[in-house]
Amino acid sequence: MTILLQLFAAFIQVGLFSVGGGYAAIPLIQNQIVDHYGLMTLEEFTDLITIAEMTPGPISINSATFVGTRLAGIPGAVLCTLGCVLPSFIICLALAFFYYKYRSFGGVQTVLAALRPAVVALIASAGISILLLALFAGEGAAVSLSNLHLIELALFAGGLFLLRKYKTNAISIIFGSGVVGTAAYFALGLV
Repeated sequence: MTILLQLFAAFIQVGLFSVGGGYAAIPLIQNQIVDHYGLMTLEEFTDLITIAEMTPGPISINSATFVGTRLAGIPGAVLCTLGCVLPSFIICLALAFFYYKYRSFGGVQTVLAALRPAVVALIASAGISILLLALFAGEGAAVSLSNLHLIELALFAGGLFLLRKYKTNAISIIFGSGVVGTAAYFALGLV
């Protein structure tokens, strides 16, 4: 029962403080599940985030559901998802009421503009954490050229190039990276 309460408390906090959407929630989930409670390793968490990214729906809710399922089965999935959604639901109802009542005041627009840099920082933090974990030898490994995973670096560079230059569909890049990466690992005998 203790783990269910820990999960619900963790995802209530994620739901309360993940301003800016699903990607902004990733470092908060990591902080609660990996760093604070120690319920998962960073590598396990990154694997779950990868799965949550590939499945339809909001990444924060998918992440909550996968973390809950992994740690406490169906009750964990329900509590994590509810904990993630409930604060946002209540806050959105309250903010919608106040926004429509006071939207003509300049202070409202100023506060919204001031929140944008914090949201960008949260998203960048999550992206950098996952990138470093993917490109280097894993959790706790030193960031050095000797620990660099060349296949992952090539897949990242190729995917980034296709996204920026040719505006390739992200789903095609994800699927293609899986195929090319798997083929490369088998060809080099790394599997």
